[in-house]
Amino acid sequence: MTKSKKAPETDFFWTLAKEFLSQDGVTEGSLMGFPCLRVNGEFFGTCDHRSGDLIVKLPKDRVAKLIADEKGHPFAPAGRIFKEWVLVKKRNKKTWTALLKEGQAFVQK
Repeated sequence: MTKSKKAPETDFFWTLAKEFLSQDGVTEGSLMGFPCLRVNGEFFGTCDHRSGDLIVKLPKDRVAKLIADEKGHPFAPAGRIFKEWVLVKKRNKKTWTALLKEGQAFVQK
């Protein structure tokens, strides 16, 4: 999927992604066939192409806490839960940016 074919539902995510894409080592890649953010080749963030919800890679303990605090939901495409990925529905620039920064730091270790 090319940048020109991104769904309008994903505009909020891609507006925030501009900050990350301006950084060294951060590129747009493809994850399961959909555009995502990568840093030095590692995936760290994307959004659901249908709903625009944030999907970010974090340590599994952090994911579990976000889910327990009802701030996130399990990411389970096709019914398989990814323990290091969380889905966040509520759009909030500050929250999403902070989570993407966490995801970027996590995969850069």
